[in-house]
Amino acid sequence: MKRIHYSWIILIVAFFSIIVAGIIRSSSGVFIVPFEKEFGWDRSVISLAFAISLFLYGFSGPFMAALLEVFGLRKMMAAAMTTLLSGLFLTFFMKQEWQLLLIWGIIIGLGSGLFLTVLSTYVSNRWFVKRRGLALGILTASTATGQLILLPILAIVIKNYSWRWAIGLILILCFVMFVIILLFMKNTPKEAGIFPYGLDNELDESNILEKKNPIVMAFQALQDAVRIKEFWLLAGSFFICGLSTSGLIGTHFISYCISFGIPVVTAASLLSFMGIFDLIGTTVSGWLSDRFDNRWLLFWYYGLRGASLVLLPIALNNGSITLLIIFSIFYGLDWIATVPPTISISRQIFGIEKSGIVYGWIFAAHQVGAAVAAYGGGIIYKIFNSYTWAFFLGGIFCLLASLFVMVIKKQKSIGLYSKEEMKL
Repeated sequence: MKRIHYSWIILIVAFFSIIVAGIIRSSSGVFIVPFEKEFGWDRSVISLAFAISLFLYGFSGPFMAALLEVFGLRKMMAAAMTTLLSGLFLTFFMKQEWQLLLIWGIIIGLGSGLFLTVLSTYVSNRWFVKRRGLALGILTASTATGQLILLPILAIVIKNYSWRWAIGLILILCFVMFVIILLFMKNTPKEAGIFPYGLDNELDESNILEKKNPIVMAFQALQDAVRIKEFWLLAGSFFICGLSTSGLIGTHFISYCISFGIPVVTAASLLSFMGIFDLIGTTVSGWLSDRFDNRWLLFWYYGLRGASLVLLPIALNNGSITLLIIFSIFYGLDWIATVPPTISISRQIFGIEKSGIVYGWIFAAHQVGAAVAAYGGGIIYKIFNSYTWAFFLGGIFCLLASLFVMVIKKQKSIGLYSKEEMKL
């Protein structure tokens, strides 16, 4: 029997680590109402804590990539999981609003940064030559898998017991992943005594592992990127992507459904249902991005997402479960489908060596958008006692993003692979 290449073991550990971090991030939606009821905190303050978390984990991406170069994959993953464990444990003892901002805004925001920004790209680039796109697609889809598996369970636990039991369940999962990381994670293929998957001889990493200050490299990549129009168009469209996904739907969808009398378990199940179709949509998007003009893919993704966000308030106002299911399918297929075409365009414009860090900065714009929607949604609810305007505005912004991507100049598919890869 042929032995499994250790690169796949690394991918599995990274996959489940991202799932656990994704569970924590996506669980914010089910905790808004319990925190509001128990502590009497204003919803805009709770939303602010989750907005800070989204902002920090997004902007930490380029620096997490730099720290990976300094400390290695195993230490960074263990440190990040320890940070998440600390934040979850401290949640049991919080009493004041500033403690919520510190724990769920800063600690959990920084702890999830590594897993939800650059880890997928780092693992797929360093451990895979063949099947790199497949590896990236699997890891990218894992954030949706987290909400797919656990959100309804968390909602049931909160409904039947309390939010503390739900936090305890996530805490146990974090601890299990911490132990698995210590046991199985390796920094490089060389440390594991192998070559990257699909390579029969040692890969020349002289271009990958340059002996420069990684922080300087991150800012140098940004300095070079901001001079190019396409960077701003991609960053602007990804700002809207974050605004219309994790910031709006991820944070406020469950609360929006509850305001129309839909039980929390049903709302969480609908969000979970989106996760099923997101797995399909992201995988198909990766396949399509290798075969079609990525600009047109993004045009349709953003346009259809905008239409679905306009549909949601109509579905809720009519009390139509059928329309809500249609929305969940329609929106779910599109949730993270924008990632493969965005990465592909970035790689074509900036080259394989710089595109990882540049994408980190583009993703930072994504999380700024998410933070704006997470906090802004709470403010809109406070003013109008409804989320309807937040979702209508999200739909309008998506239509704007669909225009941004069409302004990008069509790129030739060059510079995607190293000389070593081209020989395979």
